[in-house]
Amino acid sequence: MKGKVLIIDDDEALCERLTGYFAQYDLELIVAHSPTEGRMKLSSMSPDLLLLDVMLPETDGFSLCKEIRADNEIPIIMLTARGELTDKVLGLEIGADDYLAKPFEPRELVARIQVLLRRKPVTDSEPDVWHYEHLTIHPKHHKVILDGEELNLTGMEFRLLTLLAGQPGRVFNRDELLNELKGIDADVYSRSIDILMSRLRQKLGDNPQQARFIKTLRNAGYTFAAKRTG
Repeated sequence: MKGKVLIIDDDEALCERLTGYFAQYDLELIVAHSPTEGRMKLSSMSPDLLLLDVMLPETDGFSLCKEIRADNEIPIIMLTARGELTDKVLGLEIGADDYLAKPFEPRELVARIQVLLRRKPVTDSEPDVWHYEHLTIHPKHHKVILDGEELNLTGMEFRLLTLLAGQPGRVFNRDELLNELKGIDADVYSRSIDILMSRLRQKLGDNPQQARFIKTLRNAGYTFAAKRTG
């Protein structure tokens, strides 16, 4: 699978090793050693995926991720020497798509990249807008409107919502949600999926006991209860 990957990391030795390794998998690695250089290359070279180190000069990777995610839906994998669960959850909450702690095996990183690059994009044949009672979703423009007000969803929250809303009535168990959202290594995200679901429900104004949108089915999973109206 071919693709262009931008890495923003000040570890020059790591970037050099990955450049050669990625070439074996038809992945072109674009290297930036600072946030300033990274922003410029993100804008000018249109990469397919971003690898973002947490510990950077000028600013930290979490702040940079949040800044990039505000107007760019590029898949983001965060790289860090810290592997604490709180860091992983924070990365996912601000819009990262995956998280890998250093040191890592290059083959695992390539596998995670390939999972993200294989994700099915929204096609032109799909409707531009999904209408439900009280809720409107614009899948191509990553926009959600609830009772006339636009919601501020992270990339992960939006993907979870469109996964559920795209198949109203289907019951997703926890493992299926993890697999659909992450593809591999779901155990790492076993706690963050609960946080993600809780935050999405809060933004939708959903009470789990009287849910308008996402219902919990005991011992079964979650289902999107609202019916499509257009």
